[in-house]
Amino acid sequence: MFAAQDDAPEAQDGERTLLRRARTGDPVAFRLLFERHSPAVWRFLKDAFRDEAAADEATQETFVRAHGRLATLRDEDRLASWLLGIARRVYLETRRVRGVHLDVDGEDSEGLVEAVLPTPTPEDLLLDRETEALLTEALGHLREERRSALLLRIDHGLPYEEIAQVMGWSLPKVKNEIHRARLQLRERLAPHVGGRP
Repeated sequence: MFAAQDDAPEAQDGERTLLRRARTGDPVAFRLLFERHSPAVWRFLKDAFRDEAAADEATQETFVRAHGRLATLRDEDRLASWLLGIARRVYLETRRVRGVHLDVDGEDSEGLVEAVLPTPTPEDLLLDRETEALLTEALGHLREERRSALLLRIDHGLPYEEIAQVMGWSLPKVKNEIHRARLQLRERLAPHVGGRP
């Protein structure tokens, strides 16, 4: 599990300094930005592709493109969402080139849910696998774009405004799509958790 990025003012100032240095061609600064942001970009791409090798390749492509476009980043405080926007375009282009339909058919993927238990019992491990399988299956029934928006919110913790920027949507559309995604998940999971759809 990757550590969450520190949002303290000192960390933001340090990131701005790294970004400015990277824009002047400092390879060490860009490598440090890569090390800081690549885990989140990779997780997003793995959730999208449902394939670790494809996520590795697309993460590299995302940062190659970002390196060439650093001058186009207008708001230095939005580097993370800017990178996720590039990653999303890389994902869509890759899928289009491969001729793969964007709606996922519910095929199994690993790691969408990672439970943290201090000392898991065999029963805990079994329940975790069952929960992960149920959630993965439910997420697989969401339209690709709706699933991406939801994962940006719950997995990456992005605010709605940044999700709008990454997805290229209006703020009302982001809120609507995430709301609908949650309703669909609730409906699919309700029979398994004793609730009503």
